[in-house]
Amino acid sequence: MKIGIYGGTFNPPHLGHMAAAKAAVAALGLDKLLLIPAAIPPHKTLPSDTPAPEHRLAMVEKWADGMGAGAEVSALELEREGKSYTSDTLRAIRQTYPDAELWLLMGTDMFLTLHLWHEPEVILSLAGICAFGRTEQDGEALFAPQREQLQKNFDAKITTITLPGLVDISSTRLREQLENGGGGQYLLPSVYGYILMHRLYGTKADLKNLDLNQLRACSYSMMRAKRIPHVMGVEEEAVKLAQRWGADPELARRAGILHDCTKYYELPEQLDICEEYGVRLDALEQKAVKLLHSKTGACIARGVFGQPDAVYDAIFWHTTGKADMTTLEKVLYIADYMEPNRDFDGVERLRHLAYTDLDKAMLLGVEMTIQEMQQRQVPIHTNTLQARDWLRQHGVTTED
Repeated sequence: MKIGIYGGTFNPPHLGHMAAAKAAVAALGLDKLLLIPAAIPPHKTLPSDTPAPEHRLAMVEKWADGMGAGAEVSALELEREGKSYTSDTLRAIRQTYPDAELWLLMGTDMFLTLHLWHEPEVILSLAGICAFGRTEQDGEALFAPQREQLQKNFDAKITTITLPGLVDISSTRLREQLENGGGGQYLLPSVYGYILMHRLYGTKADLKNLDLNQLRACSYSMMRAKRIPHVMGVEEEAVKLAQRWGADPELARRAGILHDCTKYYELPEQLDICEEYGVRLDALEQKAVKLLHSKTGACIARGVFGQPDAVYDAIFWHTTGKADMTTLEKVLYIADYMEPNRDFDGVERLRHLAYTDLDKAMLLGVEMTIQEMQQRQVPIHTNTLQARDWLRQHGVTTED
């Protein structure tokens, strides 16, 4: 097994870090990438506005989630007292993975000073070095002398790669931009959203008055990366349906962005939010976590992000549906059901109906939900049954 080890203060982790890591994974053919935020770096003092360790760890976890399979975060250095010496970290990793081929990833500046680090002989005996340059100047002419010296003095195993065009911004400059209201373009949206939500690095965003990019970032920061394509699909589908059926496209967009923002909250947290915002739950909802994210998402959309009641209602009912839904509520319900990433028997018919007869599409969606739950032998919420019955009583059928 080949394991890459990428450590640093990651204060904050930005797109340059991410692109460099991806390039190293590809160049080395790594099976696993360990991202390790440093507690106390030996070579510099952390600035005064550095977030608490748990925040830096959380941001790196969002970066790893965005990297996909094979990327993991280790709190090894954050949990260890004292300075974060790389030699100590490599010893610990070698104990965990005694037979793995270890590669230490680093940027140009770190590579050029590696011989001055604490116990360089230990580092170079335990791991190969992959150094990456971020500009055209970080090429062979710069790398070669250091590589030759390390190979001569330590019998080091070294790979160097140059990545011209890589996002090249210092963490210091990025923190300054964040404090002044910018910098989001250099960050993974989920990391940027986390920074805004927790007001890190001097950010002072008014969460009730975010622009759309900031709203997306905050919503994405609350969920797993694998959920984001679905949310993006719902947003765009909801806008199209709103334009087709006369609902407000802007409200549809905001409902789409936020509809799944609490999807990954566990049952206790879902129940706490319902209690905080005065949402009354029936017996089924109190134990069925899948029914709660629509209610808690609606509460967060209005209570935290200042969205209007129409957005609240659309999100609140997008899972179960209900009798006599508004156009916007139907739009979000159907967009969630048939956005472009969905793939199931009947979805193409649902997509056709969504743009020819919205009520027929609603009835088909509700009926398919009821049928699926009956097949799985799980309880069907009364609001879903009432949605079906109301449509039928008003003359809606799914017959062509």
